[in-house]
Parts: sequence; structure tokens; C-alpha cells
Amino acid sequence: MSAAGTWDLAVSTPIGTVTAVVELQDTGDGLTGVAHGAGEEVPLADVALDGDRLTWRQAVTRPLRLNLTFAVTVDGDTLTGTSRAGRLPASKVAGSRRAPAPADGARS
Repeated sequence: MSAAGTWDLAVSTPIGTVTAVVELQDTGDGLTGVAHGAGEEVPLADVALDGDRLTWRQAVTRPLRLNLTFAVTVDGDTLTGTSRAGRLPASKVAGSRRAPAPADGARS
């Protein structure tokens, strides 16, 4: 199973739903990635895929300065799980993988 690709995420927080885009690349030695949301781009740390369980950490500064930990289950092109910010209650996470862009020359 591969988790590589571009994922549209929705995180249900106490202040409302926050959307983000996570891009994951398979380097052959593991996964790396970056998240885009709230006008900032942040690198992902400790990205790990164990079976269908995907985890990573990221720091954000908007709307608040937080260190987030994600733990999600990947099922094909969908993911579900939680995000935690320190001692705050876990927030539900849902996401879907974007279809890959057509390769050059695949235009009709």
C-alpha cells in the first residue's frame, strides 16, 4: 500500500473545520511530505506508514502556534483518524487522495 500523493484533509476542531492539503512522496527509503493550509507551508516530521496506519508530526503557527500529531488509517484513496495538539482533545481527521494529474502526452 502506498500513501504517496496529494491529500485533501478536513480536521474537525473545537473552533470549526480546518482544511489542509498534504503532499506525500515515497523516497524509496520512506515517506516525506509537506502540508499547506492557513496560508503557510510546513514540513512533515516522522512520517511513517505501518500497514494501513499513517502517522506524522507537524508544527503550525496559524491560527495558533501548535505542534500537531496525526494518526490516520489509509483505505485506498480515503483516510480517517485523529489529530492531537498537546493535551487538547483529539480532533477527527478525514481526507481523500486527489486523482493524479494526467501525464504529458495523455491529452485527448
